Amino acid sequence: MIVYGVLVTFLAVAGGALLCVFPGQRARLAAAWRGAVVTGGAPVSRLSRRLGGALAAHPAQLAGALLLLVVPTLLVFGLRGPAIFDFGDEQRVTDRQIAVLLEGEQLVPPPPLPPAVFTTREVEQIRPGIVHASRNWRLLDAEFTQRLLVVFKLMEERHGYRMALIEGYRSPERQARLFEQGSHVTQARANMSYHQHGLAADLAFFRDGKVVISERDPWAMRGYELYGEIAEQAGLTWGGRWKMRDLGHVELRRKGVLGRAAATPEPPAGDAPGAE
Repeated sequence: MIVYGVLVTFLAVAGGALLCVFPGQRARLAAAWRGAVVTGGAPVSRLSRRLGGALAAHPAQLAGALLLLVVPTLLVFGLRGPAIFDFGDEQRVTDRQIAVLLEGEQLVPPPPLPPAVFTTREVEQIRPGIVHASRNWRLLDAEFTQRLLVVFKLMEERHGYRMALIEGYRSPERQARLFEQGSHVTQARANMSYHQHGLAADLAFFRDGKVVISERDPWAMRGYELYGEIAEQAGLTWGGRWKMRDLGHVELRRKGVLGRAAATPEPPAGDAPGAE
């Protein structure tokens, strides 16, 4: 539908430009339109033949009219820069309970999980080296943290899923190392991920004392669907809708953040590097 709309608009503008270049045809067009209403369109075909003859007799004017139409369009497409995937900071909250929770008292992050749960064979196979990732809630943006904690709360209260933060803030150096491993790991260079700004997190589930990430687990897959639904209702962007799906990823998008060098956050005194 968009293509047809553009085509109709182009033809209308082109017709208007040609009538400006050939003003003598305006009266004939008006007469042809009146005649078409009465006779069913025969005068229109005669006008078409006359207009075609006029265009053939004035090729220079025709070329000038076409240039006026085509050149601006080519300039728009030729001079535009590369696309920058940045986003506004207006987040819609579509769930009344979520809106109330976000406006209420500040939620508190859950207690940290034992480091050993991130070193199991299953976790290492899916997310190698995740044991070295930061799970320090204090390095995350305050607004993002509250939205994420609302997701944690509702996932457990509504559906019985206990969520686990497996990576929050990510340094530009770590992002660069992950990017070098290939697009199957990440397509974002350093400072082009919301992780560097404390506005993104990767989550999984915690069941029977284990972190569950596997997409082969039907229970986990159902959890990801519910998680994505609640996260979007909380105004977050869910990676499960991307072409290269990242089911555990959510982020809070803000305009002007991507591409900007992220300041290295200072962990509060007493925090260990991987502390939650």
